[in-house]
Amino acid sequence: MQRQKLFKQIALAIILGILIGWACHHFLDGARAKEVASYFNMVTDIFLRMIKMIIAPLVFATLVSGLASMGNSSDVGRVGLKAMTWFITASVISLLIGMLFANIFQPGAGMNLTAPTTAVATGLNTDGFTLKSFISHIFPKSIVEAMANNEILQILVFSLFFGSALAYVKAKNKAATTIDSLINELAKVMFRVTDYVMNLAPIAVFAALASAITTQGLGLIYDFGKLIGEFYIGLAVLWAVLFGAGYLFLGKPIFHLAKLIREPTMLAFATASSESAYPKTMEALNKFGVPKKISSFVLPLGYSFNLDGSMMYQSFAILFIAQAYNIDLSITQQILILLTLMITSKGMAGVARASVVVVAATLPMFSLPEAGILLIIGIDQFLDMGRTATNVVGNIISTAVVAKLEQKNGLIEDDVDEEVEYDEVKVS
Repeated sequence: MQRQKLFKQIALAIILGILIGWACHHFLDGARAKEVASYFNMVTDIFLRMIKMIIAPLVFATLVSGLASMGNSSDVGRVGLKAMTWFITASVISLLIGMLFANIFQPGAGMNLTAPTTAVATGLNTDGFTLKSFISHIFPKSIVEAMANNEILQILVFSLFFGSALAYVKAKNKAATTIDSLINELAKVMFRVTDYVMNLAPIAVFAALASAITTQGLGLIYDFGKLIGEFYIGLAVLWAVLFGAGYLFLGKPIFHLAKLIREPTMLAFATASSESAYPKTMEALNKFGVPKKISSFVLPLGYSFNLDGSMMYQSFAILFIAQAYNIDLSITQQILILLTLMITSKGMAGVARASVVVVAATLPMFSLPEAGILLIIGIDQFLDMGRTATNVVGNIISTAVVAKLEQKNGLIEDDVDEEVEYDEVKVS
């Protein structure tokens, strides 16, 4: 009942946000509209700050607790291998779908733009956006700094070492179970804090949409309606592929999972933030029966490596820009772009407006005009909402599938009683 209540509140907040935003845009002049939007942004920023406040300790506590309960490094390696296999496969499929629909719909055809002869400022920082910088950035020089900056991948690396060490020490010395118990209790406390923060979610959703519509208006959606509509058709197909793949592994329970994930998906869509959906995503997976030893490991990993919506957006956007400037790309060039995106996109975690930055960084590699990024920046908020929700859906399904595959190893059965108790703490 509580989940249904929050779902209805978020749905109502989306409708009200669009209506109030339209009214502000229609009746206020440009300067006043921006001022009103700044107050809406303040509400959204406060909510996202509070979400960022709980992400680091939540990821650390749940991940370390899960790793310690796995018992040995072979379990971690096996789960990680299955997860990465799914992530890479899903990334390739997502890129291909984006490329396919860009070729079918030809969204940029007919614009007949001329590439500028001088450099155009995009306002995006693409310096150092390379595989080399990404690999070095994975490893934290300070766990305090990593937590302060909410670097999920760095927190994950530290937690891997800490959780594995705790499992080893716990096996040798029963006194170490005190630390394990403390971390378990920390996870329960953080989920309680999450419940408090989530009470503000409908207000934040309302403010986020009201702000976007106040400044940009619904007219922007009409002007770029074809591009937005074609992109969302591609996302719908990607969702069908993801749920279809989930059905192959999970069977009919995939429909129950679809009901459980409505809240985090709507939250991600309305706020265009995967972080805002993380706590509710963890809760949905636990309610579905995924043990925290799986979800606490695979989900943070997926937040860095399994961004299906973003991957589809990148290939779609690059081909759109090429078409807008009448630049014909051969199949060989498109495949090369796909392979390049597979590498450059792995540095996305923690980068503001990461998908747009990846596109901006990739364009000059193929002699495409960087000014093309300006064509989609104006509507990026609406595209970002769809790709973020898709990222969340993809990570939820992948985590559930990995848990199902691990069921053969006895991990889920061993964790059932613990999960029931854990779940009661979060829901009560």
